[in-house]
Amino acid sequence: MPDNRWTRDGSRHSYNTKTHSYRPVRTPGGKLVSQRIYKKASQPKCGDCKVILPGIKARKMSELHRTKKRERTVSRCYGGAVCHSCVKSRIVRAFLLEEQKAVKKVLAERAGKK
Repeated sequence: MPDNRWTRDGSRHSYNTKTHSYRPVRTPGGKLVSQRIYKKASQPKCGDCKVILPGIKARKMSELHRTKKRERTVSRCYGGAVCHSCVKSRIVRAFLLEEQKAVKKVLAERAGKK
């Protein structure tokens, strides 16, 4: 009959914190051993509206630099930093500002001719 006791070893400190968590796992030989549980990484969010960015996996920064570039970003301007709707609003805002400048210039020319 296998032993149902297990010890939580593998780290120096003994405090029950969020990073120092283990769970019992039964091996094929019927022995209970401790397995370390790591914290989950947070999903990347948009810099403007804080919505979760689709198409980018949740990775810790230490793991993220080892992944390929296509897994870290989206092939779009501001890809991997800002969501598509915020990019669209930035483009529209920039276009409207340029249009407004052009209209002011035309009105100033018409006022100068009179």
